[in-house]
Amino acid sequence: MARLSGLQRDVLSLYRRCLRAVREKPSETRENFRSFIREEFHKNRDLDKKDFGTIEYLLRRGQRQLEMYQDPGITNISR
Repeated sequence: MARLSGLQRDVLSLYRRCLRAVREKPSETRENFRSFIREEFHKNRDLDKKDFGTIEYLLRRGQRQLEMYQDPGITNISR
């Protein structure tokens, strides 16, 4: 298996943290969160690996969204 770049590791780390955060949500809404996460990452899957500015921007945006959705007051997500 090829070695991952730093940005690739950061993206995978964010994805794992998002999936772990879903465990804290009510069981009846977890699938909504999982499907939202998958959709967001899937939308940007075909991004050029060398488009560092866009990738870094999306990582920062993802971090902010994760922090927001980790709030215990947010129990469901709509698309």
